[in-house]
Amino acid sequence: MAKSVLSPSFLFQYSVPFTYREKIWHDRPLGYTDDYKLRGFGELDSRKQFADVRGGWNERGVSFSVLVSGKRQPVWCRESRVDESDGFQIWIDTRATHNVHRATRFCHRFVFLPIGAGPSYRNPVGDQLLINRARENANPVRPGDLRVRGTLTKDGYLLECCVPATSLTGYDPSEYDKLGFFYAVMDRELGWQTQSVNTQFPIDEDPSIWSTLELVGR
Repeated sequence: MAKSVLSPSFLFQYSVPFTYREKIWHDRPLGYTDDYKLRGFGELDSRKQFADVRGGWNERGVSFSVLVSGKRQPVWCRESRVDESDGFQIWIDTRATHNVHRATRFCHRFVFLPIGAGPSYRNPVGDQLLINRARENANPVRPGDLRVRGTLTKDGYLLECCVPATSLTGYDPSEYDKLGFFYAVMDRELGWQTQSVNTQFPIDEDPSIWSTLELVGR
């Protein structure tokens, strides 16, 4: 049987509901239920899905919960080497423009790690990254704006993170009810779990590849 050259997950432009939540961040675990699960489409390419990704939005920003399971090796994270660490990256376009191939100032890239900072590397990490080949960069995030916490489990970790509206250039749900969006859960042992297409495509710089989040439930 001939092997497929084109990834099946590349054949569609995906749109998934992103559900409103009254509080997107507090001191307790977020406790996102199944109603907030963000479906991934990597299974179309027969890729293993090892992370449960959930999230919600309100006028004050967006937040996500990532539960990684099935690891046999310890979680490895370093603040100085985020691209090589176990963690979670997201790309957000507040204008959901899918007909351009270079990021605009409305496009953002963030990385979150469950551990990796501090003297013993036990503190979580949240940071903004530049997007390669961007026409214009989004406004820089102020120190301390991003929220993140991580809890190690026997076979992985639970990561919770929040991006406030003040860190999202052009974020205005009353005017724009869609977000361009893509995620990648990175793992040195298990590989990468992406929302749709895999790393053979320029997911980290091309907004036309990203999916759409429909802001619902307001």
